[in-house]
Amino acid sequence: MVNLTPPRKAGHWRLWQRQIRYLYVKLLRLQSSPHALARGLAVGSFAGMFPFFGLQTAIALVLAIPLRGNKIVAAGATWISNPFTYVPIYWFNYRLGLLLLQREGIPFNELDWQSTELLKYGGDAAIALFVGSLVAGIGVGLTAYVFGLRSFTWIAIRKQKSKGRGR
Repeated sequence: MVNLTPPRKAGHWRLWQRQIRYLYVKLLRLQSSPHALARGLAVGSFAGMFPFFGLQTAIALVLAIPLRGNKIVAAGATWISNPFTYVPIYWFNYRLGLLLLQREGIPFNELDWQSTELLKYGGDAAIALFVGSLVAGIGVGLTAYVFGLRSFTWIAIRKQKSKGRGR
C-alpha cells in the first residue's frame, strides 16, 4: 500500500519523489494493453462521478468486465471523488442536471420544512444530480480514456525501449 500522507518537513520532497516513482513503476508492471488500461481509467472515472458512496468501485468493476477494462485501474480511478473533491463534483453535477433539465434549484428560503413539499424537492434534486452525474461522467470518462490511452501508450513505448537497452 502506498503511503500518501504529506511530508512533515520541507526536506522530505525526496519522499514525495520516491512515492511518485513507485506509482510509475507499479504502472509499468501492469500486464494489460494500453487500451485495456485506458478503458479501466475511463469506467472508473465515470463511476466516480456518481454520488453512490461505497458502490462506485462495484459499479466500475461491473462496467470494466464487458468493456474489457483493467479492473485494478478502474477501482483506483473511482477515487476521483474523495473527501476533498466530492462536494465540488456533486455541486457541479447538480447544477449541470438543473441546467439540462431546465429546472430551477431548491428555493431553501421559501421551503416549508414541515410539509411534504420537502419530499418533492428531494426527488427533483436527486433526478437533477443523477442526470448531471451521468452527463459529467460521460465527459470525464471520455477525457480519461483519451488521456489514459496516450499516457499508457507512452509508458508501454518506454517500457519496450528499456527492455531493448537491457539486452
